[in-house]
Amino acid sequence: MSDDGLAKITPARVDAAQAVYDLVHALVGTVTDDETLQEIAAMAREASNRLDGAPERVRKVPDFDTVKALRDAGEDTTFLTMGDRPVAGPANPTAVRVEPRWDDDGVAYADVWFGPAFEAAPGRVHGGMVAAVFDDILGMAMARVRAPGFTGRLTVHYRAPVPMNQRIEFKAWGGEPDGRKLVVQSEARLDGRLLAEADALFILVDPDHFATHADELPIRDDASR
Repeated sequence: MSDDGLAKITPARVDAAQAVYDLVHALVGTVTDDETLQEIAAMAREASNRLDGAPERVRKVPDFDTVKALRDAGEDTTFLTMGDRPVAGPANPTAVRVEPRWDDDGVAYADVWFGPAFEAAPGRVHGGMVAAVFDDILGMAMARVRAPGFTGRLTVHYRAPVPMNQRIEFKAWGGEPDGRKLVVQSEARLDGRLLAEADALFILVDPDHFATHADELPIRDDASR
């Protein structure tokens, strides 16, 4: 725990998350006897009990100026940009395996693998998980404007089944902001074959609004978040 009470994303935290991730997918993706399952349940409860009484994690909001400077210098900012977030956070065991990258034009790419825990129909990734990854990858492309924002609309077009345990390449790109609005597009392909497409409307906000806890925001009738 850091001096300011915020949880740091350390290699040990990422390693622990990966171990839990492996356990979850092994549990869902294999068949074993009840005795083994009972032993796993006991070990999992014991591990969970180790965290009893630990301080509650406080979401750390990145310093966007620092992130921009590091990215411009070619530094990896994965752990600075909410590395334990859902969907694609390497320190979150419920996330999908995502390996992101960007090109010089601000186009976002990600190699994505969906494990057994995300299977719906036989051999197919649940459509909701595909949509969640699109939302995260589209957010990566939004980051090229160096401003935080929230998803205002997300539309997904499913063209073919997304298979399990294969490298799916996601790509996302956007234009220039129109005031607070930014439209971003994305696609998912397997060996060049189009599997799904998505487009999103993001609403850009200032860093102070982004950092404000939801409980502290007034309830409004408009679409502001």
